[in-house]
Amino acid sequence: MGSVRLQGVVKKHGETTVLHGVDLEIRAGEFFVLLGPSGSGKTTTLRILAGLETVSAGTVSIDGQDVTGAEPGERDVAMVFQSYALYPHMTVAENIGFPLRMVGTPRDTIAKAVEDAAGRVSIGHLLARRPGQLSGGQQQRVALARAIVRQPKLFLLDEPLSNLDAKLRLETRLELKQLQRTLGVTTVYVTHDQEEAMTLADRVAVFMDGRIVQIATPREIFSKPRQVSVAGFIGTPPMNLVPAQWRGDRVLFGGVELPVGATTEGTRDITLGVRPGDMRSIAGGIPARVDYVEELGDYSIVDLKAGEQRLKWKTDGLAPARESEDVRLGFEPQAAHLFDRASGERLN
Repeated sequence: MGSVRLQGVVKKHGETTVLHGVDLEIRAGEFFVLLGPSGSGKTTTLRILAGLETVSAGTVSIDGQDVTGAEPGERDVAMVFQSYALYPHMTVAENIGFPLRMVGTPRDTIAKAVEDAAGRVSIGHLLARRPGQLSGGQQQRVALARAIVRQPKLFLLDEPLSNLDAKLRLETRLELKQLQRTLGVTTVYVTHDQEEAMTLADRVAVFMDGRIVQIATPREIFSKPRQVSVAGFIGTPPMNLVPAQWRGDRVLFGGVELPVGATTEGTRDITLGVRPGDMRSIAGGIPARVDYVEELGDYSIVDLKAGEQRLKWKTDGLAPARESEDVRLGFEPQAAHLFDRASGERLN
C-alpha cells in the first residue's frame, strides 16, 4: 500500500509555471526524498500529493487510483509541516489524537492509539503538556506522532528537521529512518539539505527549476550525476566544475593535460568535474595557489585559485598546504566527471 504515480503534472500560478510536466513513480514502502534548492518545485509537488494544491495539467494516482481531484481527507495521507502546526490550547495527547477525533473514533481507541504513537517517538511522558511548554525537538515529535496515529497510506514530510539545531537534527534523522522502517509506510520527504537526502533516502528525485533532472539512489546521484546542475548541488563541498577540453583520453585544463577514464574522437569543449575529496597533490599537476585553509578537525578544506578558476581540495586531517603556497593538483582518471559544455549532460 502507498505506491504513488505522477504523470505530466504541470502547476501554474498565473503566467508563472512552477512545475513543467513532472513524471514520478514512488514504490510502496519506499523512503523517497524530493531534493532541490529553494524554488525548485519540490514543496509544490508534495502539496499536490497531499491535495493542498490543484494541478494545472496531469494526473496523480495513489495505489493505482486517480486522486487528482480528490480532497485531502479522501487521500489517506498524513503530512508533517515545517512549522509543526500544533494547536497551542490543546495538550500533547489532544494534539496527537485530533485526527482520530475528527473521524469519530471511540475515546478508548483514541487513548490507546495516542499512547502507542507517543511511545514510538519517545514522548509518552509529555502527554499532559501543551506545545508552548515543549522544546522544538519535542514539538517536532508531537507532529510526527499525530501523523503516525492515523496509520496513513502515505507519510508526507516538508522539511521537518529544519527548525532543529545541528546536533538534534542528526539524532532525529536517525530516529526518523528507523521509525519509517518499523512502520513500513511510504514516506515522501522534502528537503534542500543534501546530507539529509543522502542519509535518509532509498531513492532521490533532484528538482531544478520546476523539473526533475535525475531520479536515482543517493550513491548513484553522488557518483554519477546526470547533469552538471546536479553535480554542482550534491556534495560537501560541491564538485569543482571548470571549463576544459577533452582530447582522446586526456583533458586540458590550466595548461596541463591529465588522463581521464574515457575517450573521445577529436577535440571537445567540456565542463570537467572533480570532487574536492578526489583532488591529489601530484608532480606535473594543475598549478594553483592556496587562498584560504579551513581546518575542521578530522578533515580540511583548501580554497585555491587555478588561473581564473576557483577550486576546493578536501584532505584528511590537517591541510598539507598553507595560505599563499603554490601547489600542483591532479586526480585519478576514474575520478573525472565530464559534461557537455552546452547542454550540461553527462558524457562519461
